[in-house]
Amino acid sequence: MTNGDHAQVPEQPPTPGPVVRPMEPNERILRANGVDLCAQTFGDIADPPILLIMGGASSMDWWEEGFCEGLMAGSRFVIRYDHRDTGRSISYERGAAPYSLRDLAEDAVGLLDALGLESAHLMGMSVGGWIGQLVALDHPDRVASLILVSTSPTAGPGDPDLPEMSEELRASFAEEAPEPDWSDRDAVIDYMVEGERPFAGSRPFDEAAVREIAARAFDRTANLASGIANHAGIDTGRRWRERLGEVSAPALVIHGTEDPMFPYGNAVALAKEVPGARLLALERVGHEVPHRDLWDVVVPAILRHTASAA
Repeated sequence: MTNGDHAQVPEQPPTPGPVVRPMEPNERILRANGVDLCAQTFGDIADPPILLIMGGASSMDWWEEGFCEGLMAGSRFVIRYDHRDTGRSISYERGAAPYSLRDLAEDAVGLLDALGLESAHLMGMSVGGWIGQLVALDHPDRVASLILVSTSPTAGPGDPDLPEMSEELRASFAEEAPEPDWSDRDAVIDYMVEGERPFAGSRPFDEAAVREIAARAFDRTANLASGIANHAGIDTGRRWRERLGEVSAPALVIHGTEDPMFPYGNAVALAKEVPGARLLALERVGHEVPHRDLWDVVVPAILRHTASAA
């Protein structure tokens, strides 16, 4: 969805909040792990399934339709979904979220149950990668393979052997812009776009693509402010890095060489500590969902990985 051109409208009071766009035909609310989550599927359920797990405070919109369709064209059944407090999934009051990181991991398993899937390939971005690791450790029979994107082998304070967040990103967090009026669509979209900019690598920041995604997320989400705050304060629970040697699912680690959030050394550690994992480096990419101009590299790599893991 793009902002497009706006026709002249007679003076009217502004709408008090977002006008939520109607659900699409292949989008539905599923009962998973005791809560209502919104999921969207692409392709034939008889094909090998890939469950796409987005990062913290991010709806499924960040897995772009074109990316999902590229995987579908490779004969994969693709599922993307909204975490709690994002998109159309269950929303809680700000500061009152009754869930932890492990609850979000159980949500992913619950979605497989709701769709009648015994297992799936799990592709997790950032916090979604933590979720994928936890599911692979706690429910190994449900994970056909792992694809871990821009993530790390540990949550919370970093381990001394792992590179830390860049000083530039720390500075941007310290100088974070004031919150917008959450009912002002344009202001919120601007806020979201500027919030993504510091995570980019040295490849050109695709502002138009990010703005398009942010607009769609705004139009699908009842309470963006609540989701951002609640995910930022999530309880990550006990460590799991020491258990990574137990992961039995074949793993592909995809990571930008200029990731300021989880610098590239995190990917090297994951690839070393998850048995048999392979590493795909994305040059000059930051802490970002793979750019559109890299889909011709990333999508075939995922298709090869999921085929070999079948």
